[in-house]
Amino acid sequence: MKVPSLENDRVKLTLLDLSNFKHLLLVAQQENLTQYSPSDISTPEKLKEYVEIAVDGYYQKTIIPFIIYDKRMQAYAGSTRFGLINYKNKVLHIGWTWIGKEFQRTGLNVNMKFLMLQYAFETLEFDKVEFRIDERNTKSRKAVEKLGATLEGILRKDTLMLDGFKRSTCCYGILKEEWLNIKQTLL
Repeated sequence: MKVPSLENDRVKLTLLDLSNFKHLLLVAQQENLTQYSPSDISTPEKLKEYVEIAVDGYYQKTIIPFIIYDKRMQAYAGSTRFGLINYKNKVLHIGWTWIGKEFQRTGLNVNMKFLMLQYAFETLEFDKVEFRIDERNTKSRKAVEKLGATLEGILRKDTLMLDGFKRSTCCYGILKEEWLNIKQTLL
């Protein structure tokens, strides 16, 4: 599988792996970055485990994990990925996204999601991109809705969180035929 490097004037997304994850150690230790995620990145060991799982998924061709570099701030900002990649049905998920607090609400997320959507629809020629978000995470839900994604339903109490809470997950989607209008809006 060819490793994409996605880049514009604001952000560069390159493959996250065991050779570069150390750039994220300080960012990952910020409080509440993954409070709505079942993933734990709170220590260097747990971040390494998180990356090892992502790398394994990359070799299984079900995940493409990225390290996020904010070109404006000249700093590594966090991580995101394509996941649950289904080549047969041409559907993938964008998610597992966490960025440091200093990068939030700066336009970084919109720029990287644009690049990822463009790659999914225009290079991979997939038919659908999905986003799965904790029902309580209103900030992420609003961000995905702002991108033009449609709420398709809510999976009730489907994911066990680290604290034992069983979250409900909002399922959003963007179809290939919606991408051109969304792209124009985002540009």
